[in-house]
Amino acid sequence: MRKNVKLTALAATATALALGLTACGSSSDPSSTKAGAKTDESKPLVIAASPSPHADILNFVKDKLAAKEGLKLEVKEFTDYVLPNTATEQGQVDGNYFQHKPYLDDFNKKNNTHIVPVANVHLEPLGLYSKKAKALGDIKAGQTIAVPNDTTNEGRALQLLAANNLITLKEGVGTSAKLSDITDKKGLEFKELEAATVPRALGDVDAAVINGNYAIEADLSPAKDALILEKAEGNPYANFLAVKDGNQDDPRIQKLAKLLNSDDVKKFIEEKYQGSVVPAFGTPAS
Repeated sequence: MRKNVKLTALAATATALALGLTACGSSSDPSSTKAGAKTDESKPLVIAASPSPHADILNFVKDKLAAKEGLKLEVKEFTDYVLPNTATEQGQVDGNYFQHKPYLDDFNKKNNTHIVPVANVHLEPLGLYSKKAKALGDIKAGQTIAVPNDTTNEGRALQLLAANNLITLKEGVGTSAKLSDITDKKGLEFKELEAATVPRALGDVDAAVINGNYAIEADLSPAKDALILEKAEGNPYANFLAVKDGNQDDPRIQKLAKLLNSDDVKKFIEEKYQGSVVPAFGTPAS
């Protein structure tokens, strides 16, 4: 179920949360989970995740690895970037796996939530895609590029375009870059869309900057189909397992974090995604 939800629309988010969890079949009681409360380790660990690659990786852990660690894992899929965090904050789920640190920092600040990262798992390189252009040089003045409209992913998209000389940005704007920070559009026009909807608009624009997980869902191969792709080295956008602050030491979360950083998961990611998703294990940046 896809929802075009603005990050700052708190009232709409609350309504959508109830609907989204009903649609996903959640049986969790929102009042049953409190940060820091003693955990019943016999209960399933419920993790919210984007369908691909996050839920795919979690389901691999669930089917192949969890039983050996005595972990009961339940995966709830969400197709937007808001509900997994609000569900985690309200105790509807035990944690989530879908986001990177710049996005989480911005989300916590804007929504007064208290989500914290536990363990990095993978990186999805952001890419520029087109059904009309065959190479980067085919992108010309007068054409339109779609970009994600949330703060961190838009800034990330604009940095990718600037790094490849499609636009020029104000000096020092970093990952928080906005369209207003473009000092030279080089004749290009931009269309801001909710990140999950960008792939569906690919045929209506000349090119689009698409998040890795949404590219995969749209049957695009970042390693093969992107005109340009983020470099993995030194990239701050590793996706991680996250929980509400106070639940980091839940033994079930610790078991899952260990499994997500295992050699088995590394092999699964490398073999399944062939460079479109890359392992990025370790402790998230503070």
